[in-house]
Amino acid sequence: MITKIEVTNVAGTVLTLLLDDYTNGFVLEDVQGLDPVKATIVTSKFAKKAGSQFQNSQRENRNLIVKIGLEPDYVLTSVRSLRWFLYDYFTPDAVVSLRLYDDDDLVVDISGHVESCDAPLFSKEPQMDVSIICTDPDFIVLDPVVEDGFTVSDTTEFFINYPGTAKTGFEFVLHVDRTLTDFTIYQTEPGGATKQFDFSATLVADDELTISTVEGNKFVNLLRGGVTSSVLYGVPSTSSWLELKRGFNNFRVYALGAPIPFTITYTPRHGGL
Repeated sequence: MITKIEVTNVAGTVLTLLLDDYTNGFVLEDVQGLDPVKATIVTSKFAKKAGSQFQNSQRENRNLIVKIGLEPDYVLTSVRSLRWFLYDYFTPDAVVSLRLYDDDDLVVDISGHVESCDAPLFSKEPQMDVSIICTDPDFIVLDPVVEDGFTVSDTTEFFINYPGTAKTGFEFVLHVDRTLTDFTIYQTEPGGATKQFDFSATLVADDELTISTVEGNKFVNLLRGGVTSSVLYGVPSTSSWLELKRGFNNFRVYALGAPIPFTITYTPRHGGL
């Protein structure tokens, strides 16, 4: 159950909404839209074939509805003053960031655009209903997870037990300490599918190669002598941009020669709460 929401507006001001606590004049009464969002499934039909064939799918935007009770003290605050105060956060088209806390100690972030804020004037129980459209529907855990490892020249694997319910990309950083011309990252997903990411370009000691497979921010950069440049040309078109899925993901970073250290950093994402 959600116990607290912190709302941050574009000015960086934070409003705290507590469940069953109206000491600041506001009480968090309900939050809707926390379930996994609907997916749009695209299929194609074929003549003389029953049913259809799957083509692709895409999850929809998340629509959060936050219901806020207004509890004025009628000395320093009134229903109107509380409504106007909330307008600083929930004016339609405003961008807000939400940090949600639940009673299982999970803390996640999500952001979106305010679609509407309705607060009927003539109501026995003053309340504001805020609709927020989140184009990124996932709830994102605050702290990233860092895994350390070394390249191998055999079949030794390591695993990442990914706790998120929505898939996520990661950032792979290779701390080069010797000359290297190519390497491959192999991944076996929880469902058994095997994918690989190949890289081929000359790397030398003290280079730092960063590969990001994060959706919307994919890149391959090389830091050499204090200068960062793109080396995307070292990735063949046959490579897969690897992602973590819920459960055990087995990895092997294969490179001939002595082991080279690397780090993998990822942030768990949840499709619903």
